[in-house]
Amino acid sequence: MTRLALFDLDNTLIDRDAAFRSWAEEFVDGHGLGAEEVERLVALDGHGYLPRETLLAQVKEDYGLDGRVEDLWAAYRRRIPDFVHCPPEVRDGLARLRTAGWRVAIVTNGHAESQLGKIRRTGLDEVVDAWAVSGAEGVRKPDRGLFEIAATRAGASLGAGGWMIGDHPVMDMAGGRAIGFATIWIDRGGWTGQEPASDHTVTDVTEAIGILLSEVEGR
Repeated sequence: MTRLALFDLDNTLIDRDAAFRSWAEEFVDGHGLGAEEVERLVALDGHGYLPRETLLAQVKEDYGLDGRVEDLWAAYRRRIPDFVHCPPEVRDGLARLRTAGWRVAIVTNGHAESQLGKIRRTGLDEVVDAWAVSGAEGVRKPDRGLFEIAATRAGASLGAGGWMIGDHPVMDMAGGRAIGFATIWIDRGGWTGQEPASDHTVTDVTEAIGILLSEVEGR
C-alpha cells in the first residue's frame, strides 16, 4: 500500500512568521521608519492571511510611499523567499519518510512565485515527491481539488487514504478530514479557542514526522 503524507508549507515545514518579521525589519529600515513599525506590520500581517495586495496597499497609504501597489507586491514576492529557512532536521525527516516508502507532497495556498521560491530556496524541492500551489493551480485549500493535484503528482491517490499535516484549523485540518485523511495539527498557539479536531496535536513538524515513521514501524 502506498502511504501518502501531505504537508502544508507556511508555519508547518517552514517558519513563515519569522520570515515575515525579517522582511518587515528590512522594509522598516529601508524606508527610514521607526523600529516600532515592525510590530505594527506583524500585527497587520495576520500570520499571512491578510491578502498581500491589501496589506501592501495599507502600507503604501499609511507611510505615504511612492510607486504602485503592484510594484510593492512584486518586490515582496521576489524578496520573501530569501528570509525563509527550513531546519535540516525537517528536510532529513522528510527524506526518511520517503526512504520508508511514503509519498510526500506539499499542499499550499499562496502566490505561485513566492511559494515556489520558498520551496526551492529551502531545498524542500529535493526531499518531497511533489507540490501543489494554489496560485499556480487556480484552486485553494480546503477545496479537494488542490489535494488531488498533489496526490496525483506524488504518484498516489486520495482514495487510498493518507495524512494531512498543517497548522490551519480549516484549510488543513477540516480540509484533511473532508478528504478522508487522518490529521496532525501543528499547534503554534495562534488559534486559541479555535482548536480543531485532529488525530494528533504537536507543536513542531518533526514530531509529526516521528508519528508517521512510528506508524510504519508499528505495522
